[in-house]
Amino acid sequence: MLRFEDIVESVKENNPQADLELLKKAYVFSGMVHQGQVRMSGEPYLMHPIAVSHILADLRMDMQCIVTGLLHDTVEDTHTTLEKIDELFGPEVASLVDGVTKISRLTFDKKQDREAENFRKMIFAMSKDIRVLLIKLADRLHNMRTLDALRPDKQRVIARETMDIYAPMANRLGIGWIKTELEDLSFKYLDPERFAYLTERVVQETDAWSKYIDNAKSVIEGALADNGSEGVVTGRVKHLYSINRKMEAQGVDFENIYDIIAFRVIVESIQDCYAVLGLIHSTWKPVPGRFKDYIALPRLNRYQSLHTTVVGPYGIRMEVQIRTHEMHRIAEYGIASHWRYKEGGEINPEDDKTFAWLRQLLEWQRDLKDTDEFMDSLKVDLFPEEVFVFTPNGDIKQFSVGATPIDFAYAVHTDIGNRCVGAKINGKLVPLGTKLRSGDIVDIITSDVHRPRKDWLNHVMSARAKTRIRQWIKNEERTKSISLGTEILGHELERHNLNLDTLLESGKIAEIAMSKFGLSTTESLFATIGYGKVSASSVLKSLLPVKEGLKGGRGKFSFMRMLGRFKGSPRVAKSPVIVRGDDDIMVRYAQCCNPLPGEPIEGLTTLGQGLSIHAHDCVNLMNVDSERLIEVAWAPDINITRPVNLEVLCKNEKGVLAEMTNAIRSADANISSASIGTNPENRAVCTLVVDVRSTGHLDAIVRSLRKINKVLKVSRIKLKNVAVEDERV
Repeated sequence: MLRFEDIVESVKENNPQADLELLKKAYVFSGMVHQGQVRMSGEPYLMHPIAVSHILADLRMDMQCIVTGLLHDTVEDTHTTLEKIDELFGPEVASLVDGVTKISRLTFDKKQDREAENFRKMIFAMSKDIRVLLIKLADRLHNMRTLDALRPDKQRVIARETMDIYAPMANRLGIGWIKTELEDLSFKYLDPERFAYLTERVVQETDAWSKYIDNAKSVIEGALADNGSEGVVTGRVKHLYSINRKMEAQGVDFENIYDIIAFRVIVESIQDCYAVLGLIHSTWKPVPGRFKDYIALPRLNRYQSLHTTVVGPYGIRMEVQIRTHEMHRIAEYGIASHWRYKEGGEINPEDDKTFAWLRQLLEWQRDLKDTDEFMDSLKVDLFPEEVFVFTPNGDIKQFSVGATPIDFAYAVHTDIGNRCVGAKINGKLVPLGTKLRSGDIVDIITSDVHRPRKDWLNHVMSARAKTRIRQWIKNEERTKSISLGTEILGHELERHNLNLDTLLESGKIAEIAMSKFGLSTTESLFATIGYGKVSASSVLKSLLPVKEGLKGGRGKFSFMRMLGRFKGSPRVAKSPVIVRGDDDIMVRYAQCCNPLPGEPIEGLTTLGQGLSIHAHDCVNLMNVDSERLIEVAWAPDINITRPVNLEVLCKNEKGVLAEMTNAIRSADANISSASIGTNPENRAVCTLVVDVRSTGHLDAIVRSLRKINKVLKVSRIKLKNVAVEDERV
C-alpha cells in the first residue's frame, strides 16, 4: 500500500531542491475532507489521491500538478469549494482542480455520435491546461488498477472507455508505459477469457523466454564490448494486448506468433544508434521490410528510435529498439518530459517549439471561449491511426486511415453513397479515391442517375461502405440474372410450342419453382436459371410428358451458349472443365489465380463472357454473390498446359539462368518467357513463365529448380502479380 512518504521520495529523487511544504499541506487537507469515505474495495478513499499523486510524481511533473493529484476529487466528492482551494493552495492549483472536475462530469450523450463525443471530450480536457489531461490519465490508471471492486457491467463500460479514449490519449502524448498498462488492464475486462488464456501461456513460457533473453542480451553486450561501444541492454516479453493484437491481425494462434520478445539498447548519441544497428545486423540476419527509422522521421508524439526485427538465436524473430538516453526519456514520459512550467505557469520556449501542436491548442482555447466553436476550429490529428473529418455543417465523422470520400458518403446515408458522383474536400473537387486527412471538410456531390461501381470496393475502408456497395451490386446482378433467366426459359419453351406468359398466368411456373426447386417466387427461379444454377431443361421436364422429353427443336440451347452469344464467343467442344457432367461448354480461365489442372476450382458465371474458372481459394471469389458460383471439375485424362509465373530468388552468379533453363527442360517443361534483375541485397530475381500440365508437373519443376545450389527460393506468382509463397517450396 502506498504511503505519503513514497510521494516525497519520488519528488526528492527527481527534484532534490523541491519545496515540500505545499505537498504536506495538501496531504493533510485531503485526509481531513475525505475522512470517513471509503472506496468500493473497502479501503480508505485517501489511498486513491495518494496513488494519483504518486503516478504524477513518477512522471516528474511540477509541484502544482502533484499537489493537484492529492486534491483532484475534493471539490467533486466533498463539500470543499474552489474558493477554498484557491485560498489554501493558490490559483494555479485551483485552476487544475477545476479542470479535472469539469472533465470528470462529462458524460456521453447516447443520441450523439459516440466518436464525435469522444473527440469532444479529449479536446475539452486539453483546451485549458495540458496538465489537466495528465492528471486525468493518472486518475484513470489507478481506477483501472482497482477495477476488480466494481460489478462486471461497470467494469466493461469503464474498460471500453479507457481503451477508446485514455490509452490513445497516452499514446498521442507519448507516455508509453501508461498507454501499455491501460491497454492490458482494459483487455483484462473486455475479453477476460482471452486475457486469462494468454496470461497462462505467457507464464508457461516465462522460464524459456528468460533464458533466451539472457542469452541474446549477452550476445548484444559482447558485440558492443568488442566494438568498444557502451550501452544499456534490456530485454522483455511484449505486453498481452500487443500479443493479442498480433494474433488477430495475422490470423494465427499463440504458437505461431514469432516476434514476442523485444530488446532495447540505450546509447549516448545518435551516431552510436546507427553504429549499434550495424552491429545488430552483422550479428543476426534482419527481416526484410521490418526496419523503421523513427530518428530521422519521428512520430507525431515526438517518439524517436530505430526499430529492426532480426532472426535471433535458434531462428526466433526478435525486435530490437535502439535509442539515446534522451530519446528513451521522451519515449517513457512523453510530453511530461518536455512540458515545463516555470513560476507563473509560463512554458519553456524550447519545449513550446517541440510541441507546436499543443501550443496551437492553447492559443485556440484562449481565443475561442465557446466549446462548440473551439471544436469546429480544431483541425489536428490526435490519433495517427484515425482520421476525423467534418461535414459542411460542422459534424464530425471518424474513419480509419486510408478512408476516402466514398466512406464518408456512406457514413452520411446509404442513399448518398449510392448516388455519389463526386466530392469536394476543403472546397476543391477531388477524385473519389482521395484519402481523407484529419480536419478536412468533405462535401459529397450526388446524381439521381449515378450508381455504385465495383471498383469502389478498392477505395473504401469502412465495413459499412463495403457492405452497402456489395449489397447494391448483388441486387443489380440479381436483376440482370432474372432478365437473362427469363429470356433463356422463354426460348426453351418456344422450341416446344409453350408460352411463358401463359404458364405464368396459370401458376404452373410458380408451382414448379416451389415443389421442384424449393423457391418461393418465380423471380427466384428466373434468377437461378440466369446464374446457371438451374437449367431450363430441368424446368421443361416438369412441364412436358416423359415420352416427349427434350425432342427436336432448333438445336441445343444451353445456358452457356446464351451467355456466350452476347460477344459472339465461339463454343469450345470437349472442354477440359466439366459442369454437371457436361464437357461441351465454353470456358475461360481467370487471370488473377490462373488455375492448374489438379487444383480445386470454382466456376463463376459472367454475363456475355461464358464461365470463368477460378482456383477454389482465389481471393476474388470472396466478394461475389454465392449464387453465381457453380460446381465444376477438371475433365479426366485432359492434356492441356497452362502458363504459370514463377519467381526464383538466387545468387547473382554467372550461368544461373542457363542452369535454371536446363532444370526446367529436364522436368519436361517449356519456358514461354523469362526476365532477370537484381534486388537491393544483390540477389538475382528471375521471373519465368512456364507451361505446366498439372499440379504434379509444377511440383516436379520446383523440385528440379531447388536442386540448383545457387537457387535460394521459388515462389509462384498469383493474385494479380502479388507473389504468394508456394507451400510446396
